[in-house]
Amino acid sequence: MQSVADKIQSFFQSIIPDKIQSFEKLPKSGGDRIYFRITTEGKSYIATYNENLRENKTFLYFTEHFSKINAPVPQIHYVHPEGKMYIQEDFGKTSLLNELEKFGENDYVYDLFKKSLKALAGLQIGAVRNFDYSYCLTSQEFGKQAILSDLLYFKYYFLDTLKIPYDKEKLIDDFESLSNYLTHAEHKYFMFRDFQSRNIYIQKEAVHFIDYQGGMKGALQYDVASILWQARADLSDQWKNSLLEYYMDCVSEILEKPVDRSRFAGQYNGYVLIRLMQVLGAYGFRGLFERKAQFLTSIPLALNNIKKWFLNNMKIGVSLPEYERLLNCIIQDEVIDRFRPLQADSATPLIITINSFSYIKTGYPKATAANGGGFVFDCRGILNPGRVEEYKTLTGRDKPVMDFLEQRTQMPEFLNGVYNVVDISVEDYIRRGFDSLTIGFGCTGGQHRSVYAADALTRYLRNKFRVKIELNHIEQHIHERKGFEL
Repeated sequence: MQSVADKIQSFFQSIIPDKIQSFEKLPKSGGDRIYFRITTEGKSYIATYNENLRENKTFLYFTEHFSKINAPVPQIHYVHPEGKMYIQEDFGKTSLLNELEKFGENDYVYDLFKKSLKALAGLQIGAVRNFDYSYCLTSQEFGKQAILSDLLYFKYYFLDTLKIPYDKEKLIDDFESLSNYLTHAEHKYFMFRDFQSRNIYIQKEAVHFIDYQGGMKGALQYDVASILWQARADLSDQWKNSLLEYYMDCVSEILEKPVDRSRFAGQYNGYVLIRLMQVLGAYGFRGLFERKAQFLTSIPLALNNIKKWFLNNMKIGVSLPEYERLLNCIIQDEVIDRFRPLQADSATPLIITINSFSYIKTGYPKATAANGGGFVFDCRGILNPGRVEEYKTLTGRDKPVMDFLEQRTQMPEFLNGVYNVVDISVEDYIRRGFDSLTIGFGCTGGQHRSVYAADALTRYLRNKFRVKIELNHIEQHIHERKGFEL
């Protein structure tokens, strides 16, 4: 059976005969879409594979519609007849977040934020003419039910994991009050839904938008709250306030009438709260339930963001006593510290040795740790890519095999269990000053499943704990020493 990468390459070459110079699978984000960057001589493309046909139709319709008003969205070059693949314009590798992290809050980056907000206002207001909201993926409008859904998402996937006692009926009453208040926002147009600096790409100092397929009709304030209060961006209050004023200037100019700034700002504060809750719910789901390290490490950032908002901007215009009490609880240092992983530093003696091996050829590797402690995980319960003829000469580091394991086996669930078990020991070993821990992954040949799993755990532990790792793929005769940056 063809891998996703093979399908993409075959589709691409069927419409663009130019020789492919590079073919790169891009990191996955929160969704199930799979992206590839394909480079030919003098040209670069982004290829997308997605089994969700409805999501593809939504993205393609939105893109076509936004292009008609000259919004900064990618050009769609080709769509596969089955609808699962399409080739689009490549805006490069530099996001607004990249520029912010590289240069900090300087005039150049501030100007990029202004360009982004001006283009956003133009898209939001300009797109509504003849727009078919039936293409929206979930709700057609971010009204009361959608707002409640975001609040409950936060409740189930984050708040309930804290086990803080609260009055459920009073909290639901507060959710109802907040959603009723925000439903009556004055300005409702197209809502991008995930407007953040990670979804804005910079090319020759121009801004370009991606990832808007979750959009719907909604209040203008939501998207502004999303970008100005993004946890990773951590913008200063001065920037947040001045950029909000600039955005209101843009809206007034496009509508050709001044907005009521006091009312707009009051509703904006409410949407800041909603957005922060939605993000925290997403981090809880992706991090606490799916065990994705990058989301786990973002939880403290999100909580600190709420702390800043709570202390400085708790001016919504509606009474929320139980909700405010709980917010005050979750921004306490002892709660934030629960989600701040213990991380190694230069004085930490711990070295984690991770091995992949074959049960048939070499058997269990010798334990090198003086304390004899560690784990061995048997990968043979996972469907073996080695049974597929085209994968027999490949390893768990080759993209077709990685795609197979990620998309057609229970490897993701298997690794989530591994992460849960290993986390406990790594935290304890760092805290107690132990110097070694050995972890092994075995499979039949030590070539596919064990190699993939060992690499995945290495990435996970380095991202979460910044710990030193010695990685050995025994059957592949590969030894790597991985340190960490302070």
